Amino acid sequence: MARTPWDLDELVEHWTLLKDEQGLVSGKRGATRLGFAVLLKFYTQYGRFPRNRAELPGEAVEFVFRECSVADAEKLTAYLAEHVAHKERRPEQVRVELLARCRMESIEPPTSGRCDRIVAAALRAAEESLTALICSRLTVESVDRIVALVAGADQDDAGLAGGGTEGEDAPPVLAKVKEAPGNVSLETMLTEIDKLLAVRAVGLPADLFADVAPKVVAGWRARAAVESPSHLRTHPVPLRVTLLAALLHERERESTDTLVELLISTVHRIGARAERKVTEQLVNAFKKVSGKENILFKLAEASLGAPEGMVRQVVFPAVSGGEVTLRELVHEFKTRGPVYRRTVQTTLKASYTNHYRRGLIRLLDVLEFRSSNHTHRPVIEALALVARYAAAGNTTYYPLGETVPVHKAMSGDWAEVVHRTDKRGRRRVVRMVYEVVAFQALRDQLKCKEIWVIGADKWRNPDEDLPSDFEARRAENYRELRKPLDPAVFVDEPRGQMTAELTLLNDRMPKLSWWTSRSGSPGRSG
Repeated sequence: MARTPWDLDELVEHWTLLKDEQGLVSGKRGATRLGFAVLLKFYTQYGRFPRNRAELPGEAVEFVFRECSVADAEKLTAYLAEHVAHKERRPEQVRVELLARCRMESIEPPTSGRCDRIVAAALRAAEESLTALICSRLTVESVDRIVALVAGADQDDAGLAGGGTEGEDAPPVLAKVKEAPGNVSLETMLTEIDKLLAVRAVGLPADLFADVAPKVVAGWRARAAVESPSHLRTHPVPLRVTLLAALLHERERESTDTLVELLISTVHRIGARAERKVTEQLVNAFKKVSGKENILFKLAEASLGAPEGMVRQVVFPAVSGGEVTLRELVHEFKTRGPVYRRTVQTTLKASYTNHYRRGLIRLLDVLEFRSSNHTHRPVIEALALVARYAAAGNTTYYPLGETVPVHKAMSGDWAEVVHRTDKRGRRRVVRMVYEVVAFQALRDQLKCKEIWVIGADKWRNPDEDLPSDFEARRAENYRELRKPLDPAVFVDEPRGQMTAELTLLNDRMPKLSWWTSRSGSPGRSG
């Protein structure tokens, strides 16, 4: 195809070269600037400016731009509604796409007011099609439950599941859903569980918004959160249902995240409070006995010197302070090491059993824990065992013959507490202690995302954090992240940095005046 003498790139280039010299178009914008470029092109060919529109070749003007007709406006609206407004709901951004489309189609940009009308029409058309699509994915029962949330002036009888009414003093269901969670406590946990169950009772499909842009769903949720029930009732049913469904969908994910965080905080609190309680009980009674080596030497010397003598006559006089010092020595041993640890564990078990267990056990009914790592399957199986025997009453042990999953948390300090020998000399698993250990293991694995929760956002499956084609484009993705494919190389760099910094700390610390004065001498621990 032959190149037209009115090529747009040439016009723009020509205008760029002449704008400073001519001073004609430097202050022009939009269609006016393009029009002046056409005039300048005419000037370069004929040595003068055109006297009127008739002197400009029609095909040349048409090549550069054409006036936006009604048909063009409708076409632009349809394009924006289908390709832009489904994902972008901000009018200013849709307007940018409109102007870009006009340039692509060689259409003279509409006036500001007309642009606003095209953008508004596109946003409205996209919203109508999207809300109709979302509403069609819901069952009739779910739509009725959602509409019931804002039905009536008070909503007090608008039960989500259609099974009962709210109490006279209870807040409306919609208001309850909008409430922010409270501080870490058993009451907050139980409230959030009820809220999550109420949202689930609506019956929203898990993939209801799967193909809708997250920021569009977030926009709908924000609208539903701030609009009053009376305002929501004025919307067409598809829009009303979609707004409320978006609110419920997002609140379900947020409530799930909140419950996971409450679980983690509660399990930590149980352990921390147990240690603090035991420490407070022992700190006043604790008294450090100095010179333990000398005491043991004197005891041994006295015992060997008079092996047939009585303790009060031979052993007690050998120690300064006599019987009192020996009692303090025994007490110090009992309040430290394994004995102290077992005391903390016993206190922790009592705190869990008497207060927190009710909420944590209910969490097993409402949260679904999963793991993509086979190594952590025993923790998932342990939770299933805990849930299965949650209502077993005051049963001390798990039944004989029951398979009790073994995981890492059962070893170490807890090994002697989890297992106990019964009256018949059989080694059994103590049920309540096993529950405590299972929740502690769950907390640890949740924090490193080895275990994740279905329906959560922050605590979702970590595989969802990666693009779907991550493995297929692994080398390319690692190159963009500027990370090596070899894990050993990846670890070597931070390990080298850590070693260098620790070496520097080790070399400089003995030279610090405040450290040497505290420790007494260089190299001695304070």
